[in-house]
Amino acid sequence: MAVYAIAFIAYAIDLARRSAAATAAADAAAAVPATVGASAVPVAASTRGASASTTSAGVMPPVAAFARGNDGAAVAYGRSPSLRVGVAMTVIAWALHLAADITRGLAAGRVPWANMYEFALTGTLVITTVYLLVLVVSKHDLRFLGTFITGLVLVLLGIATVNFYVSVVPLPPALQSAWLIIHVFVATSATGFLALGFALSVVQLMQARRESMVASAKAVKRSFLATLPDSATLENLAYRVIIIGFILWTFTLMAGAIWAEAAWGRYWGWDTKEVWTFIIWVVYAGYIHARATRGWRGSRSAWLAIIGFSTVLFNFTVVNLFFKGLHAYSGL
Repeated sequence: MAVYAIAFIAYAIDLARRSAAATAAADAAAAVPATVGASAVPVAASTRGASASTTSAGVMPPVAAFARGNDGAAVAYGRSPSLRVGVAMTVIAWALHLAADITRGLAAGRVPWANMYEFALTGTLVITTVYLLVLVVSKHDLRFLGTFITGLVLVLLGIATVNFYVSVVPLPPALQSAWLIIHVFVATSATGFLALGFALSVVQLMQARRESMVASAKAVKRSFLATLPDSATLENLAYRVIIIGFILWTFTLMAGAIWAEAAWGRYWGWDTKEVWTFIIWVVYAGYIHARATRGWRGSRSAWLAIIGFSTVLFNFTVVNLFFKGLHAYSGL
């Protein structure tokens, strides 16, 4: 948790640097005349590296970041040292996290996700794994999500350590099945992708609000949002990762029904945990359907994604702690 905290601070410093870059770029753009003998021709560079602008007279603003248009326009942003530190600390924290999860499993003599503490330990590990994996495979630079991801992992790990920790105990008979490995692992994997979609949707809402202020010619506070992708790009990214999470959650629901039939002799029994697993599936199915066929784009789709992840958290916390049933495996 200490290493995650260092990563979180580094990411937060990077966001502050992004705000400073947006301010410097806007000031530089205001200082450069609209025409220098001829019309100015801005040239935007890659969002992963330093950027510059040129005019027909060869004038270049004296800043690395570059504002296109007015105060609300996008600003290209390079790789700051604090961002590199944040990613490096996240990788180190992930390695330590993985070691802790493995040693818990070795101490228990089974997979480490049989109670709330173990599920939180494994689930947050998967969230970090998905984040790091997306950084590698995505063509978009999503390192700016580090603040949201490490912050979420810190909160969940802190709550689990303080409130959910239990010593290693033998598995209840109903959990002594190969389906424990399959069902719960897929559920944690789905949670990792849905958490990333949640973070993207939160940033999307912030970016959409900023863009609406720009469109209405209102004064826009120069913030780190100017260095991030536009809200439409963020929405598309959230949609893609949520689809992956939804597919995994669908398999979770199906595998749970098969396991229930093997353990209790029925596929469905309206147990509280079963109901909430289905509610989560319905919410995300509604999100995908509304966005794909009903034209629910922008803020409405983002709020649906946020509501969906809220139901995931509700299922993990409130349902496990306050509802009794056949799935009462909190260990508390």
